[in-house]
Amino acid sequence: MPQQPLQFTHIPHPTPTPAAERQALLDRGGFGTAFTDHMVTIEWSEGQGWHKAELRKREPFLLDPAAAVLHYAQEIFEGLKAYRGADDAITLFRPDQNAQRFNESAVRMAMPTLPEAVFLEAVEALVKADKDWIPAGNGSLYLRPFMFASEAFLGVRPSHHYTFCVIASPVGDYFKGGAKPVTVWVSQEYSRAAKGGTGAAKCGGNYAASLVAQAQAYEQGCDQVVFLDCAEHQWVEELGGMNIFFVMDDGRLVTTPLSGTILPGITRKSLLALAEEKGIVIEERPYSFAEWQADAQSGKLKEVFACGTAAVVAAVGRVKFADGEFQIADGETGPLTLRLREELTGLQRGKQADTRGWVRRVA
Repeated sequence: MPQQPLQFTHIPHPTPTPAAERQALLDRGGFGTAFTDHMVTIEWSEGQGWHKAELRKREPFLLDPAAAVLHYAQEIFEGLKAYRGADDAITLFRPDQNAQRFNESAVRMAMPTLPEAVFLEAVEALVKADKDWIPAGNGSLYLRPFMFASEAFLGVRPSHHYTFCVIASPVGDYFKGGAKPVTVWVSQEYSRAAKGGTGAAKCGGNYAASLVAQAQAYEQGCDQVVFLDCAEHQWVEELGGMNIFFVMDDGRLVTTPLSGTILPGITRKSLLALAEEKGIVIEERPYSFAEWQADAQSGKLKEVFACGTAAVVAAVGRVKFADGEFQIADGETGPLTLRLREELTGLQRGKQADTRGWVRRVA
């Protein structure tokens, strides 16, 4: 049946957070620990489609113990940020790409797609309602759209009812050390994804499967885990939540190709476009861990950086693994990493002119 136009209902929050308390939360910083006053919810039912779109007080869900998401993990999510520019303009960075990827994940997880215009309207409605939660300076408002199977049943089939929601959290730096180079742990025991699996979908199960390896990384004093392919355990794929790039001594930029096992990052896509515009030679090809070690030892490898919505661009300074460790060049942030990070964050925060139509003004 054709989807009926949705009308968003705004249910006023009876007791929004007082300004002084909100400012204290903003001053505290951190990532993903404080949340804004509102959320957006939309329901989907078989035979009815999307309905009951509401901007309302952020509060717990009432879930039946047999809710399908609790038993079969039918769930997807996205991550994007709202920024406060120097002129107090509030903007989003390429949210249409998030809407598109959300639907690609939905198809892979046998869930209904959400019209991209509705996705954008939901995100913008929350940003406008909670714009006072957007930090000034280098902070941002992290937005988390997600959808889960909310039908109560115990049976292995796609759900007949889903709930879509958007919540928001004011955030600072993703890594505790800020923008300094990070140390990564290469997992040679655990894999993140396999051919034909859900590696390219942004679903919670991928992240749950990565946590044991991430815990090992923390135990080794590392900030993030790097996964190798599941078949041969030799090809570099991605970090637990970020894509990875290698900068060679001749200026080439090497990154792992999208092959169904790697999340198609929007930050990754944007950096590739920026690099191409600068005339940088880009190679999207398999890159082995053995090659990584050899190139670092010979000096052929000059920089390594990871990228994603949360951390944006983070230089990799040191690599640890079961049999040892090695350093990338001098262990500091390289010039191309710094250049790409500054250009990308400049675009996101309105410090550079947007000639590509990537920035969407909300207020």
